[in-house]
Amino acid sequence: MIVALYILIAIVGVGLILYAHERLRHGHDGPPATDEPAPQTQDSDECCGMHITCERDSLLAGLSDDIVYFDDEELDQFIGRPADAYSDSEIEQFRDVLLTLLPHDIAPWARSIQLRGIELPAEVKEELLMIVAEERAKRNNPDYA
Repeated sequence: MIVALYILIAIVGVGLILYAHERLRHGHDGPPATDEPAPQTQDSDECCGMHITCERDSLLAGLSDDIVYFDDEELDQFIGRPADAYSDSEIEQFRDVLLTLLPHDIAPWARSIQLRGIELPAEVKEELLMIVAEERAKRNNPDYA
């Protein structure tokens, strides 16, 4: 009976130590901090970054306003053109640039395109969003295949 009491005291003690450690590490009583933004309320006009429908806004937020070229100066010829006005070969030009970017260059490239006044073709925009979502899943889940 006394052994069971010692085991119970040890388990409670370890639990309290782990709880205190987590509180000190995160500085609050809430759940541990993550890299993902906090969900927004329904009344907010801002994107939470958690859904594919607003992914384009979240990947552009917080990046520099400096225009950086990614060996894609040829895309400047499309400044001011609407997304639905591209030919198949022009769409391929965008796709070629997108698919040659390193994963960490994708969001800055999208920001650069936006700052340059270039509207991505719808097909390429969807591919961009899928790649960003996949990279985010890889970053947040190391077991992601």
